[in-house]
Amino acid sequence: MKKLFLYTEIGCLLLATSCSNTPHTAETGRYNTMTMTAESRTLNQNYTAVITGRQCVEIRPQVSGTITEVCIEEGAKVTKGQTLFIIDQVPYKAALQTAVANVKSAEAAVATARMTASSKEELFNEHVVSAFDLQTARNQLLEAEAALEQAQAAEISARNDLSYTEVKSPVNGVASMIPYRVGALVDASITTPLATVSDDGEMYVYFSMTENQVLSLIRENGTLEEAMKQMPEVELRLSDGLMYAHKGKIDAMSGTIDTGTGSVSLRATFPNPERMLRNGGSGTVVFPYQMDNVLVVPQEATYEIQDKIFVYRVTDGKATSTPVTVFPVDNGKEYIIEQGLKAGDVIVAEGAGLLQEGTLIESGHEKT
Repeated sequence: MKKLFLYTEIGCLLLATSCSNTPHTAETGRYNTMTMTAESRTLNQNYTAVITGRQCVEIRPQVSGTITEVCIEEGAKVTKGQTLFIIDQVPYKAALQTAVANVKSAEAAVATARMTASSKEELFNEHVVSAFDLQTARNQLLEAEAALEQAQAAEISARNDLSYTEVKSPVNGVASMIPYRVGALVDASITTPLATVSDDGEMYVYFSMTENQVLSLIRENGTLEEAMKQMPEVELRLSDGLMYAHKGKIDAMSGTIDTGTGSVSLRATFPNPERMLRNGGSGTVVFPYQMDNVLVVPQEATYEIQDKIFVYRVTDGKATSTPVTVFPVDNGKEYIIEQGLKAGDVIVAEGAGLLQEGTLIESGHEKT
């Protein structure tokens, strides 16, 4: 009986020791949770941009000569048709006078040839001259008329050349700095233009999106035309970091993709009543994505493994690792869930990186 009692006692001790060394299969913790519900968010994406005038025209001379007068100040506001420069007119006025004289001479020759041809025709009818003489007179008239047309064309060219000595602005806008002064010799082949005039009533702001971003916009709206119609108004952050006072509208998209960068160029038009925007400036286009009826999770509720994002969904009181797909644009604090969760799902709201699969979740409080 003593031996049996001893063996029983030893067995109980061994059993107690074995039980005390058994590890827990799951930890239990008190965590904040949240229930997925549909919400709305506006996310902003920034794009580096270049600012240009609606029209930016390089002013170049169409005739050669020395500049005799500069008619504008540098940076001045100019109007369409306003004279900007005058090129030496003396040789072109002389050429026009010569052309006018040649026209008068040709007109006289035509008149003489016409009278001669008419006289020859009467004499031919009276059998005084031969058909050869008549045809010769007619040919001389045709030759005189052709010479007159040449003289008239030369006069038109001379008048044009003279008019080109007054270099005028083709658009309304603001003039650039002027690299030439009175006395400078210029011609149509100069490398640097006389000036540049930028029409700055409205400004074009050019920026680029990736091919994937453009495809996403087209899929969302069905067609490219519809995507352009639904483009939201965009804002412009200037180079000093401040926001421009007026919003712009995207009104053009490149029909080709840059093979070097894989990007697509877009154009937004901004009003410029205060003339704050200048041709050649730079800034950042702020493009808003309006997201309605979407699921939003805080980034602290996620963790990443090999570029994949996961959350812990609470299932039967346990943490279950769940991969999710997020919208490529975020605000730095939250993710928009595209796939992986549905409305009504409960997830661990924070500290996801410290959890383990299967952890027992004792809800703390529902995070809002």
